[in-house]
Amino acid sequence: MTQVCIIGAGPAGLLLGHLLRAEGVDCVVLERRTPDYVLSRIRAGVLERVTVELMERLGLDQRLKAEGLAHDGFNLADGERLIRIDMQELVGQHVVVYGQTELTRDLMDAREERGLEVIYETEDVTLHDVESDSPHVTYVKDGKEHRVDARFIVGCDGFYGPSRKAIPASVGQEFERAYPFGWLGILADVPPCNHELIYANHARGFALASQRSSTRSRYYVDVPLTDKVEDWSDDRLWDELAARLGPEAAAHMTRGPALEKSIAPLRSFVFAPMRHGSLMLCGDSAHIVPPTGAKGLNLAASDVHYAADALIRFFQKNDNDAVSAYSDTALSRVWKSERFSWSLTKLMHRFPEDGDFERKMQVAELDYIASSRAAQTSIAENYVGLPV
Repeated sequence: MTQVCIIGAGPAGLLLGHLLRAEGVDCVVLERRTPDYVLSRIRAGVLERVTVELMERLGLDQRLKAEGLAHDGFNLADGERLIRIDMQELVGQHVVVYGQTELTRDLMDAREERGLEVIYETEDVTLHDVESDSPHVTYVKDGKEHRVDARFIVGCDGFYGPSRKAIPASVGQEFERAYPFGWLGILADVPPCNHELIYANHARGFALASQRSSTRSRYYVDVPLTDKVEDWSDDRLWDELAARLGPEAAAHMTRGPALEKSIAPLRSFVFAPMRHGSLMLCGDSAHIVPPTGAKGLNLAASDVHYAADALIRFFQKNDNDAVSAYSDTALSRVWKSERFSWSLTKLMHRFPEDGDFERKMQVAELDYIASSRAAQTSIAENYVGLPV
């Protein structure tokens, strides 16, 4: 018996587990994969203030402070110029470049010291009686079935996990926008071509120059959904990046062999409600954003912020109000982040169905952003993350 059973030991599940344990709330985390597999997933690298503050609150931010790179701005490229969005000057905040893998490693390494129980390699995880005040979870490990009784279950198990599926179709509603392209990404141990991120809208398509550190870079181009990684040699991808990012970035680009190369389809997805009975959803189990706005991990962190505070109030003060309000509170911020990610995706990509009119709208919007402090402030405010 435990107070909270968390399903999924990615960054969201581990963050929530540590926050609850820090306040004396009993919890156990179940994870389908091995620790090495969880760490092998190459994902986000830009942290909003909410994510950094949660690590600070836990006292697990030592490596983040030492190795994270504070970025005061980023750039939008329109084929002719770089439009710099100076977040620090416009809204007085910055983001931190620190890989999701590293943040997950920090949370993993603190498990034993902080008394956070994480059970890896759990198969056939199934949720039961989530409408009641006494739900439970069953799973199989080493060929034996186990059961965890809890007061609450929190699903941090991603888009394909079992948690969202435990909410009846008659209760939940899905909102989705699938995009007609994917992002082909390359990770390489080379210095970045710019000390800040560049989002490029080029006649040949979208490109992004980003980084994980001063010696490791992450680049992307958008490609048709029919493309396969095997279609793209390292040389072909570097040539395409140089063309799309423009001569200034290309002149500072260092090429190198891929450490990892993959294609990720783009999707906007929201599931509502994010709570049903004694089940709460956090992160990708409830919503997906295209990576254009760097919101995925950060949106999961804001869910965790709301969920942790609600559960702590429930167990410490017998206060159910925050639990009851969790879905509405979280979804309010989710939809605003979805709006920003969708709008930036629409602005910086050439959609197959778009014609001359849509292209003129992109040109006009980028020109407006370049000349308007108000437009830049709105972008900066959203990029650093709305308040929680």
